[in-house]
Amino acid sequence: MANRSINLVLHQGSVSPHHELPQLRPANFHSFSSTWIITNGSLHVSPQRWNCSTSCCYCFRLRECRCNWKRLVRSCYTSEFVIASDENYGNKQVVSLTPRLYEYVLKNVREPEILRQLRQETASMRGSLMQVSPEQAQLLAMLVQILGAERCIEVGVYTGYSSLAIALVLPESGRLVACERDAKSLDVAKKYYQLAGVSHKVDVKLGLALDSLESLILNGEAGSYDFAFIDAEKKMNEKYFELLLQLVRVGGLIVVDNVLWHGKVADPLVYDPKTISIRNFNQKLMEDKRVSISMVPIGDGMTICRKR
Repeated sequence: MANRSINLVLHQGSVSPHHELPQLRPANFHSFSSTWIITNGSLHVSPQRWNCSTSCCYCFRLRECRCNWKRLVRSCYTSEFVIASDENYGNKQVVSLTPRLYEYVLKNVREPEILRQLRQETASMRGSLMQVSPEQAQLLAMLVQILGAERCIEVGVYTGYSSLAIALVLPESGRLVACERDAKSLDVAKKYYQLAGVSHKVDVKLGLALDSLESLILNGEAGSYDFAFIDAEKKMNEKYFELLLQLVRVGGLIVVDNVLWHGKVADPLVYDPKTISIRNFNQKLMEDKRVSISMVPIGDGMTICRKR
């Protein structure tokens, strides 16, 4: 432990001397290039990384921590920006989405009532974290509107929050192919399609998304879709992307969710299979000249790809 680098450090005087060390889970801990030190409730930033010592409190599982750490870390959320460690970026200040600021963002999302109802029902279900956030759904719907899209595909529907947001803005003649392998969650989605009056726009495909996408290609639908959204098994992203690249027209968009993967992609200490696959996929997108890309730090991170 003596040589382990950490990022947020509490001096011994800020915590209980009997604070219990929780199980370390660096996969849940965001990495920064500088050390944040909290002393007497004040936040200090050092350009140097801090090495672990016995004077530190390592609360990697912030939600489960009951010591002063949580209270003090919350106080540092008043610093709502970060600065790139590379001086070539000109000390540009970038907004950091703290809990307080995120609440403000949510208050400025125009969420239709039917989507709010679906979100609230999904919140009590197993796997509710898979649902996209309201600001993500709003962006997806706007992209569809900007494109003037009429034919869309979604890979990974879950209970239908994002697909419903898209279907709501599609024209009456529009079509959304919704691929989902879990029948139970898909039943919830279909219920809300019906309640929203958009069932006629949604072509539900129950089963493996790869099979559904390949079937569309074999059916002669290559190059006929305007928009696609990937939010399914992360280790399959590359295969989904390649098939969608065939199905989406030139100038169309493919949006990929969870590209920041809770911050794990930027942490060199995290190397589980899903994180590695997302890192590799992100790198391949960077090098893929068939598309223009923009990685957007919204929700869990989305990359918007425009087919060239």
